[in-house]
Parts: sequence; structure tokens; C-alpha cells
Amino acid sequence: MDSVATLDIFSLLTSLWINRFYIYLALAVGISLWICFHIVIRKQDKNSQEKCVSKETQNLMANGYISDQKKVFVSGVKIFYGSQTGTAKGFAMNLAEEIISLDLPVIIINLKEYDPDDHLVEEVTSKNVCVFLVATYTDGRPTESAEWFSKWLEEASSDFRFGKTYLKGMRYAVFGLGNSAYVNHFNKVGKNFDKWLWMLGAHRVVTHGEGDCNVVQSKHGSIEADFTAWKTKFLSQLQALQKGEKKACGGNCRKGKCRSKWQSSEEMEPESPLQDRLHHRDTEEEELFESTSEEESGPEDHESLNSIVDVEDLGKIMNHMKKDKKEKEQQEEKTSLWRDSVKNEDSEPRAMITPALRDALTKQGYQLIGSHSGVKLCRWTKSMLRGRGGCYKHTFYGIESHRCMETTPSLACANKCVFCWRHHTNPVGTEWRWKMDHPEMILKEAIENHQNMIKQFKGVPGVKEERFKEGMTVKHCALSLVGEPIMYPEINQFLKLLHECKISSFLVTNAQFPVEIRNLKPVTQLYVSVDASTKESLKKIDRPLFKDFWQRFLDSLKALVAKQQRTVYRLTLVKAWNVDELQAYAELVSLGSPDFIEVKFKIDGEWWTWIDYDRFQDLIQEYEHSGGSKTFSTKDYMAKTPHWALFGASERGFDPKDIRHQRKIKSKSLSGC
Repeated sequence: MDSVATLDIFSLLTSLWINRFYIYLALAVGISLWICFHIVIRKQDKNSQEKCVSKETQNLMANGYISDQKKVFVSGVKIFYGSQTGTAKGFAMNLAEEIISLDLPVIIINLKEYDPDDHLVEEVTSKNVCVFLVATYTDGRPTESAEWFSKWLEEASSDFRFGKTYLKGMRYAVFGLGNSAYVNHFNKVGKNFDKWLWMLGAHRVVTHGEGDCNVVQSKHGSIEADFTAWKTKFLSQLQALQKGEKKACGGNCRKGKCRSKWQSSEEMEPESPLQDRLHHRDTEEEELFESTSEEESGPEDHESLNSIVDVEDLGKIMNHMKKDKKEKEQQEEKTSLWRDSVKNEDSEPRAMITPALRDALTKQGYQLIGSHSGVKLCRWTKSMLRGRGGCYKHTFYGIESHRCMETTPSLACANKCVFCWRHHTNPVGTEWRWKMDHPEMILKEAIENHQNMIKQFKGVPGVKEERFKEGMTVKHCALSLVGEPIMYPEINQFLKLLHECKISSFLVTNAQFPVEIRNLKPVTQLYVSVDASTKESLKKIDRPLFKDFWQRFLDSLKALVAKQQRTVYRLTLVKAWNVDELQAYAELVSLGSPDFIEVKFKIDGEWWTWIDYDRFQDLIQEYEHSGGSKTFSTKDYMAKTPHWALFGASERGFDPKDIRHQRKIKSKSLSGC
């Protein structure tokens, strides 16, 4: 019996072993079914919970406790217009009616009544779409109503302090109104608006449109038809944006033509690696917009060399290439003639401002004077004209920014600083080797140009009438615009003329001309730029042209000690370049003993950083009449700093009585200066 039982157990185990694969399969199927069962059960529980929540939510919404939070892609449209005859305003009203039909709020704004300083940056986060309908007036200028906005936009687009992402997030579209009979200026304002907004980082919604009053050349037969065609495209893109289905142009555009996915095939330009890199927005990109109307309009767009071109378009493209080549040859010929004329005039020094430099500086907003001088309106001058704050010199020294003229009698410099905010457009040299203009002419034209720039602010939103009138009389001169003013051989005569006109003088030098500093006649305040405290870092940062730059630097600082007027160290600290040289800076301060390191003068526990400008003018006249024998010092014309200018002061703004130092200032005419 025992042997039989043993045999049965052995047979069972053998059978299980032989059929083990079937057993494994059965177990796997069973486990899978168990898992699937639990997944289905959990899913049913989740769905039932969601249904319960949904019903509860609907009940809450019905009772007003929860609102339908639908995502908003476009919150509204703002239509800005600049019109002379009313056409642009009419188009604005027409477009507004169409937009209202899309259930979008619309605001129509006259550019004359809009302050970009206060409000334009708000459009970065507003989710609005901004439409600009602007006309081009005489000689390619904007209409009177759009003049201030245009000027602000132009200056902001080229001002590094705004940067190329200032309006990043803002969405815009531009339609220009013009007349192609004026070929050189056709729709110039519209093109400029489109370019400058793009340069500030705004996103173009649709290709800028061009309306033509010249019915013969109008693309659609009339300016009204041109606007209707553009309006149709814009409304289509607006509806797409409103639904959140499509994006605004990301900036990958060429010559005003958008290449976004939602454009029609006729408008799309072929991709290329070069075009793909346009969004990096380097300095060369500004040239993409400087094109003629033929280059920017419709089917006449010139294709890239890598694209497929229709045979009938080859003639147009070749003509355009020949035209470009001819213009380039003419420009080279002009440059060559200018160079030849310079070489032939061996007996006469050449002009500091070359034609290329003149063009570059003019584009940057400089008003050039003669062959080596310039003047430019400071942003703080504009700010104070409009009743706002002035620059730090107003707080520190009592300068009225709206009466301050920023100029230079020498655009040249002996350094090529790495942080130069003038982008190294000015010439360089170690000595004066250029043609020299008379100081009387420089000052006369500097004041005239400054006054002309002030006049452009008449009627600008926010400009105070009293400030505008005061701004026409220059009271301060900041010789810090660009270059090295002290290089000008007639700098002392120029300063004398300033003081004769009762204009205070604030002169900045880069500490490379110690002899000129020692020979310099009294100025209201003398600044020295101390950009580094060691020989190695100065060479690295300022990149001076002089081989003995360090000794010149030290001698310039030593020359300050003998100066009895106000002297200031202007420190320029650059992270990872010179901020770790504090002890060396302290030694340089001891060497030059400046009155201020921008602010450093306390008497009996009170700050005396301001200047009694009338007292200074009296002292300088006594100095001149005595032939230089009657000197004066800093303390003779200093004034107490008002409470509002002190750190932590609770007072708002400034008191005009403080500006005038408790004295009455009589408006003085500059005629004859």
C-alpha cells in the first residue's frame, strides 16, 4: 500500500510539472482579470465623484457663487490715430464698429492726448491689441497730433536704457496713410511706427498696411479700398487671437512682411537659416526695415536668393539688384571723393566729423555743430519740462534739469571704454589734429539748437507752460555729452563765454590730460571719471590710447588738489571688473582730495551740496576782471541742501523756493550770447 501511495504522489507531481505552462497561463489570466476589474471599479467611482462635483458646481454657479472663468486671450482693442484731415480718424471709427461686432471693447485714442511715458508700457500685460492709424504729412513728417508720440517712440527705440524687450508682450498693428506721388516719403510714418515698435520688442499681429491717396498707384483703387483690404486681414487675425487658436507675430519678419503660419501663401516668405536668426535682434536688424515701399508691398516683394522665383519676376529682381549696386557705387564714389579732397588739402586740417559719422550721430539724435561739436536734449530735460523729476544733479546740486543744456565742444576722446554708452561712434585721438571752430560760433549754435529742440515740446501732453518758458533760457551747461571736452584747445574761452551768459559750467574729464586740467580756468564744478583704481584694471576698462596712461591718470588726480572750485570723483563700478578694489579707490581719493564723490560735504551736521549759482557768476566775473588774481573757493558759493533732497525725506517733489535758494531769479535773455 505504501508503494502505491508513493506512486500516486509521484504521478501527481509529474503531471503538474508536465502541465506547468498551462498552470502559469491560468494564473496570469486570473491576475490580469483581477487587475482589470479593480481598474474598472475605480474609474466608475471617479466618474461618479466628478458627476457629483459637476452637479454641485452647476448648482453653485446657478446660485451665483461661482462664475464661468473663461480664459481671455484678447481683452480689448485700442485704436490710436494721428490725423491731419480727418481720414485716419474716420478709419478709426469704421474699424471700431467692426470690432464691436466681435463683442470686444474698443477705445479710440487721439495720439495728441496720449502720454506714452505713462501708459504705453501698460500694454505689455493688458492683453489688448493696439492699432495705429497714422498719416504721413509734409516731407515725411508725422501729423501734428502724432508728432510727440512719434518722437518719443523714435528716441526710445534707440535708447539703450529702454532696451529691446521694453514692450515685449505688447501686440500691435499699423496702417499708414500716404500719397505715393511723394515717392521719397511715401508712408514713412507708418513704416517708422512699425519699425520702432518692433525694435522695442512688441509683437506684430499683421503686416503693416499702406493706404495710398494716389488713385492711379493705389493697390486697390483708392485709400478707402486699401484700408478695407487691410482691415479684412486684421479682423481675421483678431478673431483667431480672440479664440486663442493662433499666435501674434513673434518678430521673425523681414521688411515688414510677417511669416507667421496663419498668413496666406501669397504673403509667406520662404524660410532660411538667416531669417530664423532674426529674432536675436542684434544691431544689424534695424536695417531690415529701412526699405522702400516697393520692397514692402504685396506681390512685388523681392524673394530671397534661396527661394523659387517666377520667370516674369526675374526682370524686377535684376533691376532692383542693379539699382542697389548703382547706389552703392555712387556712395563709394562720394566717399572716395571726400577722402581725396582731404588728402589734397594738406595745408588745412581735416574735419573731425566725417560724412559717415555725421549720419550715425544724427540718427542718434545729436544736433551737430560745425566740424567737431554737438548738442543733445537730455531725457531729464524732457521729464522736468513735463512737471516730473529731474536727474540726480537736481537733487544733489540744485540744477534745474529743464534749463540744462548738454553739449560738448569735442566729440573726440582718448579712451575707448568698454562700457561706453555712445557705442564708440565718436572719434579717438591723443591730441587735437582736426580743423577747429571758433568758441563763439559753437556756443551760439549750441544754444540755438537746444532752444529749437525745446520748442518741439510746445503742445506736448503734460508740458508745463511755466517750465517751457524757463526752458528757453539756458542756465546750466553740462559738458559731458560725449568725448573729452578738455581736448578742445579753446576750452577756456568757451567757458568764459558760458559764464558771460550767466550759464553755469559742469565739465567732465576722463583724467588723461593733466596739463589741461592744471591750466583750466574756474568752472562751477569739475568732474573726473575714476573708472578703475589700478593700472591693470584701468587699461582693461578704459582702453586708453596713451602709453603712459597710468601716470597721466595719477597726475590728473593730483591736479585737482590745486583747484579751489568744486571737484567731484565720478566712480564707475563694473561687476567682475573693478568692484573689489576698495582700498585702492580709497588711496586715489586721498590723492585728489575731491569735494564730493557725487555727494560728500557736511557742515555742522547738515548737508551743503547745492550751489548758489548767482553767487558763482558774481565770483567768476570778479575773477575775470582781476585778471585771475582774485580767486575763490568751493565754500564761497555753496548752498544748503533742501530737506526734500535728503535720504529718507517724507516731502514729495521739490519746492521752487529751494531751487531759487530763497532768491528771486529774473529771466535773462540769451540774445547776444
